[in-house]
Amino acid sequence: MSALTVQHEPASGDGWEEIVRFWQETDWSEGWKVEIIEGIVTVAPPPSGNHSLIAAKLTACLQPVIPGDWSLHQTLGVEIPAKSGLYIPDLLIAPDAVVTGSPFIPAAEAELVVEITSPYNAKHDRIKKLAGYAQAGVPLYLLIDAFAPLGPTLTLHGEPRGDLYRVLHVGKFGEPFHLPAPFDVDVDTSSFPTPDGS
Repeated sequence: MSALTVQHEPASGDGWEEIVRFWQETDWSEGWKVEIIEGIVTVAPPPSGNHSLIAAKLTACLQPVIPGDWSLHQTLGVEIPAKSGLYIPDLLIAPDAVVTGSPFIPAAEAELVVEITSPYNAKHDRIKKLAGYAQAGVPLYLLIDAFAPLGPTLTLHGEPRGDLYRVLHVGKFGEPFHLPAPFDVDVDTSSFPTPDGS
């Protein structure tokens, strides 16, 4: 199943604020991932078990190494008005001080965002969200791409400048993958499931 898009034309000149209000006030199906990508509300089905397993393994690896006044989130959104975007990363690490009662924070406040591709969102994660996170100045973006054309990979992006990142490290599923400071941890990817079950 592919992601659905909901084209919402703002009723007034509010633009971004009107789209965010529509996103917040609509009664979306529970468990579905609802984001705003380039001004269009995108609704994706709940992730697969493989997707959830990768998120759980990475969470277990990161939790012990994050500073005590930071937290790891799986449902907190990041707002990028310059890109007409409100994304919900699969994992997000941010200082506790920036997390409020809102369902999202400014993307620039995130320390690390992680996207785990699914068949219906891989293109967004590789292109549109990459540019959005870079534009917002998110220091580290980890793309875990089980559906990469040359096989399942992890790509760490950093040093954002404009819409672009520098690729800091690329690795394959099954190999140790190092995340630099402030995490300084090796991620064991040997238990990351692949789409073909290998």
